[in-house]
Amino acid sequence: MSDKTKARALSGASHSDRRFTVRFGPAAVIAVLLVALGSFLIFAGFTPIAPTGGVLFWLLVANVLGIFLVFCFIVVEAYSLFKARRAGVAGAQLHIQIVALFSIVAAAPALLMAWVGSVTLERSLNPAFMRDGKAFVQTTIDAARLFREAQCKSLLQEARLTASDLDRAKLMFEVDRPLFRDFFTSRARFLGFTAAALLKSDGSIVEKIDTGALIGNSVARPEANDFEDARKNEPLCLVLDEGRTFVALRALISFQDTFLYVARPVDPFTVEFPRQATKLVALYDGFDMHRRSIQIAFATMFILIALIMLLSATWLGLSFANRLVAPIRRLIAATDQVSSGNLNVQVAVRKSEGDLAHLGETFNKMTSELRLQQSRLIAASNLIDERRLFTEAVLSGVPVAVVGVGAKGEITVLNPSAERLIPPAGEGATAIVGQAVDAVLPEIREAFAEARAGLSRLAPTEISLSRGGLDRLFSVSITSAPTGRADKSYIVTLDDITDLVSAQRTAAWADVARRIAHEIRNPLTPIQLSAERLKRKYGRLITQDRDIFDQCTDTIVRQVDDIKRMVDEFSSFARMPKPRVENNDLGECIRRVLFLMRVAHPSIVIEDHLPDQPVLGHFDRRLLSQALTNIVKNATEGIEAYAGDASFEGHISVFLSVAAEIVFIDVVDNGKGFPKDNRQRLLEPYMTTRAEGTGLGLPIVAKILADHGGGLELRDAPKGRGAWVRLYFPINGETGADRGGSDQAAAGEDQPGPSAHAANAAATQGS
Repeated sequence: MSDKTKARALSGASHSDRRFTVRFGPAAVIAVLLVALGSFLIFAGFTPIAPTGGVLFWLLVANVLGIFLVFCFIVVEAYSLFKARRAGVAGAQLHIQIVALFSIVAAAPALLMAWVGSVTLERSLNPAFMRDGKAFVQTTIDAARLFREAQCKSLLQEARLTASDLDRAKLMFEVDRPLFRDFFTSRARFLGFTAAALLKSDGSIVEKIDTGALIGNSVARPEANDFEDARKNEPLCLVLDEGRTFVALRALISFQDTFLYVARPVDPFTVEFPRQATKLVALYDGFDMHRRSIQIAFATMFILIALIMLLSATWLGLSFANRLVAPIRRLIAATDQVSSGNLNVQVAVRKSEGDLAHLGETFNKMTSELRLQQSRLIAASNLIDERRLFTEAVLSGVPVAVVGVGAKGEITVLNPSAERLIPPAGEGATAIVGQAVDAVLPEIREAFAEARAGLSRLAPTEISLSRGGLDRLFSVSITSAPTGRADKSYIVTLDDITDLVSAQRTAAWADVARRIAHEIRNPLTPIQLSAERLKRKYGRLITQDRDIFDQCTDTIVRQVDDIKRMVDEFSSFARMPKPRVENNDLGECIRRVLFLMRVAHPSIVIEDHLPDQPVLGHFDRRLLSQALTNIVKNATEGIEAYAGDASFEGHISVFLSVAAEIVFIDVVDNGKGFPKDNRQRLLEPYMTTRAEGTGLGLPIVAKILADHGGGLELRDAPKGRGAWVRLYFPINGETGADRGGSDQAAAGEDQPGPSAHAANAAATQGS
């Protein structure tokens, strides 16, 4: 049970006692004050009633009873206050402070006047040599009384513990009576009881045990009111045998109408000594009666009246403190509940409490407003969470890279597509967030600076990013919130348009090639036929410069053939046939291509790293062989650039691997390699770095692989100089339209470098 729950339980338990004191307390205090006032008037002779001994005695009794009555009310209130303080009830500390302040204010003057009056009266009526003897005798009597009270309290405490043990042994009493009797006997002998028994309220003995005591072992029947006091659990000792035996009577809760009766003899010294001391005091009082009568009368009345005034003031202080602290206590308790999150609490408001009632009304309005604002905040938070989750789901699903940038240029958020653009440094999105965007993506520094400067851009900026040896073209857009604040944030989007631009350029060049081939092919045949006819008809008639004539006609025919071959290449690029996909062994296809290339280039070492088992896949064998032949042919041409170096040995390595249903064909050479700048443009038609090239080889290869649902990557050799070309396509034969462009990018990014055997083999190639 929590402390607050205990406090509430304690408050409820003491509520009935407090109602009783609140209802009857004021009347009792007023009655006691009237008794004190009447006593003073009678004693001072201001009334017709003579202050005789009998009158003074009854006045004394009335004042003592009044003091006792007020004291009981104060004790009840103080006990309730003490319990509240122990339980941590709200406002208990403040309550104690207020009561202590009122008590001190009321007690200090009364105690001071009592002390001054006592000293004055004592000095005037009691000589100094008489005080010591009376004080010694009185001290001895008090000591004997305290000793008897201590024995009585000890007996009551042990009786209470024994009663508790017997209550717990109720089941033993019902099941095994002899065992219960043995337990009761051992307990009584251990505690030194001379008599122990279980009695009914009518005096009948339920169970009596033999304690082994020789004297004081009889059980005297208590009076009916003794049983009533025991039922009320009042601490009361009964005295038997002329004060020689103490008897304690306790009610057993588990037994019906049953009481525990225990007795213990009192030390004879404590019995005889008070009697002797009382006789001595009687002799002293008889001697001092005449002199002390006036002193006692005045002191008694003064003390009684002072006590009445003191207790009455204390009671008034308690009552005022209760009325003052009650609303404060309610506010503190309600504040504790608010601090724990309960905004539904309301404070009871009583108009009679004045400003504190207004404070309670204000508190209730405050909690109502807080509850309303909390509901609004929770609804807004739920809406924000829903929007955030929706935004994160959208960002994680789009292929466009999205980067959030704060007002200071730091990265605040990025989606998975943007993470793949970050240069690999062994850090994830969590580590990247917070870094400067200029350091992570230096390629967009200029565009971001213009956006922060407020320069509006009519069209997105195109930039080139190089990641893992691949150049990709991105369209960059930078937007910000439409606000005039200087600390606004930005959203940077990077859309990979490499494939789109390449497709647009390829389509444009294909249309140009088709038109050129059509326009050039028509006059070529008449030119060639005319040149051949001139040579046949007029070759025998020309006698002078016959060799020049033949040479010119042959040149015309030869150049026409070259132009036809070029036009055929244009036509082949413009009208690439659709792949005829069949189930073939890709390893065998590669071996045939490499065999022809080895025959054509015996001076170059061409190695293949192919799996021992067949690699079956769906592809067009003729088109794929054409693509691989073009790639290996380009590699041989790159190696031939070093043909003049006698110490140079050309190497070409071809690797075949399958990962995640994607076929990878890597061709690595140690030739001159690819240029660093505009490398991706080599895949565009009619882009070449050789004077004799047409610029259609790589575009044709890229188109073949695109028709197979794959792609082409141009990279640098893993180690040393040279080129590395990767061809990839799905082994199940899905086309690019079936798979979509995202798979192509995934295939290129699945493994940023070549496999281990590709890297090791390339490391052995040198110049």
